[in-house]
Amino acid sequence: MSAPTSQATARQLRYLRELAARSATTFTYPATRRQASAEIARLRALPRQPRERSRGHHDGDLGYATAVQPHEVTGYGASASWASRGGDGR
Repeated sequence: MSAPTSQATARQLRYLRELAARSATTFTYPATRRQASAEIARLRALPRQPRERSRGHHDGDLGYATAVQPHEVTGYGASASWASRGGDGR
C-alpha cells in the first residue's frame, strides 16, 4: 500500500510564490508535496526576469496619451481655456 499523499507545506508554497515573482510567471497551487516539488523544479529552471521599477520612475516616462499638454491650454486656474478649438467647431 502506498502512504497517503500529504498537502504541500507552507514553506513550499512560500518558495513557489517567491520563484514565480522572480521569474515573472504564474503557477498553479499544488495539492500535494510531490506536486509542489515538481512545480518548484519547473520554476527554478526558468530564467530570472529583471525587476520593474516602481510606477512613474521609468526611463523616458511617456505619461498618458490623452493627458492635456501644456501647449493646449492658456491661462491658469478658473481662467484657463483651450489654446485653440478643433476643426469641428465645438
